[in-house]
Amino acid sequence: MNILRILPVLVMAGATAMALPPGAAPSDDAKPTPPPAIKSFDLNAIDKSVDPCTDFYQYACGNWNKNNPIPPDQVRWARSFSLLAERNRYLLWEELNAAAQDPKTPLEKQYGNFYAACMDTSLIEKKGLSPLEPELKRIAALKDAQSLGALIGELAAEGVATTPFRFGVRQDEKDSSKQIAIISQGGLSLPDRDYYIVDNKRFQNIRAEYVAHITKMFTLAGDSPEQAAREAEAVMKIETDLAKASTSRTEMRQPENRYHIYTVVDFEKMAPALNFPAYFKGVEVGHFDTLNVATPNFFKELNTLASAEPVDAWKSYLRWHLIHSEASNLPKAFFDENFAFFGKTLAGQKEPTPRWKQCTAMTDHALGEAVGQDWVKQNFPPSSKASMDKLVAALEKALGEDIKTLPWMSEATKQAAEQKLAMVRNKIGYPEQWRDYSSLKVDRGDLIGNVERAAIFERNWNLGHLGKPVNEKEWEMTPPTVNAYYDPSMNDINFPAGILQPPFFDPSIDPAVNFGGIGVVIGHEITHGFDDEGSKYDGKGNLREWQTPADRKAFTERTDCVAKEYDGFEAAAAHAEAPAQMLNGKLTLGENTADNGGLRIAYMALLDTLASENKSIDEKIDGYTEAQRYFLGFAQVWCQNQTEQSARQSALVDPHSPGRWRVNGSVQNFDEFGKAFGCKKGQPMYPANSCRVW
Repeated sequence: MNILRILPVLVMAGATAMALPPGAAPSDDAKPTPPPAIKSFDLNAIDKSVDPCTDFYQYACGNWNKNNPIPPDQVRWARSFSLLAERNRYLLWEELNAAAQDPKTPLEKQYGNFYAACMDTSLIEKKGLSPLEPELKRIAALKDAQSLGALIGELAAEGVATTPFRFGVRQDEKDSSKQIAIISQGGLSLPDRDYYIVDNKRFQNIRAEYVAHITKMFTLAGDSPEQAAREAEAVMKIETDLAKASTSRTEMRQPENRYHIYTVVDFEKMAPALNFPAYFKGVEVGHFDTLNVATPNFFKELNTLASAEPVDAWKSYLRWHLIHSEASNLPKAFFDENFAFFGKTLAGQKEPTPRWKQCTAMTDHALGEAVGQDWVKQNFPPSSKASMDKLVAALEKALGEDIKTLPWMSEATKQAAEQKLAMVRNKIGYPEQWRDYSSLKVDRGDLIGNVERAAIFERNWNLGHLGKPVNEKEWEMTPPTVNAYYDPSMNDINFPAGILQPPFFDPSIDPAVNFGGIGVVIGHEITHGFDDEGSKYDGKGNLREWQTPADRKAFTERTDCVAKEYDGFEAAAAHAEAPAQMLNGKLTLGENTADNGGLRIAYMALLDTLASENKSIDEKIDGYTEAQRYFLGFAQVWCQNQTEQSARQSALVDPHSPGRWRVNGSVQNFDEFGKAFGCKKGQPMYPANSCRVW
């Protein structure tokens, strides 16, 4: 569960390590320039014409939002996350570019060559579709549905993403000491099942444009327009049926809905048409007798679909997913068409992102801990790690005190909560043990080969966990990442070095701003261990009820209050093409609970810190008290502009609320905000009744 985005984490065996996103440019017209310094606290961002008690987000961010339109190569532009990501990306580019030109170590040669291969667009143009020819020929040779399982397994083993489901290894939800096989729904190209099945004008138009896009891509691949159109309809039919069989994101948030242990024999009987024995052999996974079938109904429907659809339709589906997954690594014509639909139409992005940015991100994704080893040496000194250790300790102490005073929780449940909190592991900056990439071959003249070999490396790494003891020192994010996460099965909080920079974390500024920035991020992640999902796991990371029935009932009443509140927040306004897009309070419940809890316990930690330094919360700096600077520091983390298309998409697929509601939704539930700004009870940001969980 991360500060920006959470989706069910599952390595897809055979998925490409990272094809360039649809916003990546096929040339390097925009040259890198050093990013400007980022202010940890920006007085100029504040719009003093707005009453903070009426709309605090607009007060804290109004001028920044007005003066910082979305760059044409972005779909969302945020004062903290976007600016820091741009800075980190530039610093990473300096490292990669230098390594590509003059590597000093074997690691530098490896990631320098990966980056150089990505940047060589003339070679990409020259090769055309030839890098995909072996896979295209194997797909063309598919004879019947019974051979489908073996083919997608073998393609996955070769680093090619075509599978209509996800397969990997994860911790057992009910025995976190074990690592087991897990299989789940997948196979869609549009952002969410709703894009296929919701019947309104906007989605109807998107579906029509999607079919037209697939047709154009097949035509570029050499098909006649008539053949391409038939293939596109076949792909749309299969993906629509997969969408209908899929469980919603909201339902998938609840761990009990995605935990169903089957014997391998029983699972294979459930879907005989897919020939899973052949798939498991093809994907080259070790022996296992049981697995977690996260979405059983999906596989029952997939079994029917495998038999019902003609083999030619499945060929079209596999061929499409192969071309789609590699579209940004193919010649410019493929890239342009891919961007036109997935960038412009779906997300509202005006221009492609410069190639150097995306190749930097791609290299970080494929060789993250190789790149990260050198990045942290330059950008994360030991003093920053020591300061973070103190901040995390302060936040954990504050949550412990909060638990003791909760009026709705019994002593037995409080004791269990305190035990879980004491068992949380803190991982800060970067891994203690770096991954070894020496077996990964990188060829300076073979981008798609590098991508596929990186996918094989990742697949082998993931599947190699099967049946082995859990390694508590592993990370799921690379060091330069501007994000953080809580892992319920590990019961750990993870803060990459990338986010431990200004404006989130600035050792030179007053405590209020730091606690409003990185302090709330820390509090957010800790609180995830006690949100509607995290609270179902105990201190060892096992899915087990540790609240009494009465306490769980009281807890649910409070989370229901939060869900209903956020249901009323608008993500995008209505117009002729689409109705108003409201937030989904159940989908965003965990993140909203973490935001609200993080804001409260970070404030408690700030009070303790100021008291230890003999300072007052009412002390003023630049005309604002420390209490006010705390809330302003928090709000300015979430200043953002976003395209309408992206906002609508996020409301469907992203369990995080947009910046406006992360700010206003949290402060209106915390009376200390109203007191800090002298609000009157009953004003929008200081309501008479508010929601509180932690």
